[in-house]
Amino acid sequence: MAVVDVRNLQGDTVGQIDLADAVFAAKVNAHLMHEAVRWFLAGERAGTHKTKGRGEVSGSGRKLWRQKGTGRARVGSIRSSIWRKGGTVHGPQPRSYEYRLPKKMIAGALRSALSAKLSDQKLTVVDGWTLASHKTKEFRAALTRLDAEMRTALVVAEPGNHNLELASRNLDGVRVVAPVALQAYDVLRHGRVLLSQDTALHLARALGAGSENSAQPAGVRTVEAVPAETPKPRKAKASVASAKPRAGSAGKSSESAKGKSKAKPKSKSKAKE
Repeated sequence: MAVVDVRNLQGDTVGQIDLADAVFAAKVNAHLMHEAVRWFLAGERAGTHKTKGRGEVSGSGRKLWRQKGTGRARVGSIRSSIWRKGGTVHGPQPRSYEYRLPKKMIAGALRSALSAKLSDQKLTVVDGWTLASHKTKEFRAALTRLDAEMRTALVVAEPGNHNLELASRNLDGVRVVAPVALQAYDVLRHGRVLLSQDTALHLARALGAGSENSAQPAGVRTVEAVPAETPKPRKAKASVASAKPRAGSAGKSSESAKGKSKAKPKSKSKAKE
């Protein structure tokens, strides 16, 4: 596992944390991150572009001159698309640019982005975001002590921290996002990523659960599956059963035969009488 130092808001190292290799030391897939960024940006497009068609521009709908005999080209309306201020043909219309991307690809791109930040030493783990006040100056000083002097910084923390939200909203290039809403685009767009200790553990559990290379926790053994025995064919059992008659049936047949043999002398005695 990757061992990362845990720092406080004063910039001092207060401990260490083991991060899952499946999430923070995975193989960086550039193509997967590219697809995740394209998917995110496509969903952010407003899609409100609009051009007026022939039936939407202003102008009369009457025929300007007769069809034949004038020597000019035939025309039916002043709102024709080949005329000035006429309607636009096949122009853009309002639509959504969103498309579906598999959840496994989104999670894989986020793992690759976090692994790339950790390998570039641009990921910092903080013990907590307990700010004394909502002043932006104090939060800016804390970021400086945490080596977040870059133009852009991404703070990943649990929602509900009122002082953190107020102190960060006035800083250009600094964004606070919840772990649930974290995307690969956010990680790649910002120069420094700052995670709280609880957030790092939450991401390791959430993203490492569905990965193929997720490591087993300590003390857990992986039991190999024992191949099941192939069942014997039913026909063979039926043939064996038919070859060996049941003991009960043999006893019943012998008893019935004895009964028949005993019944015959009784009939003879009756005849003599």
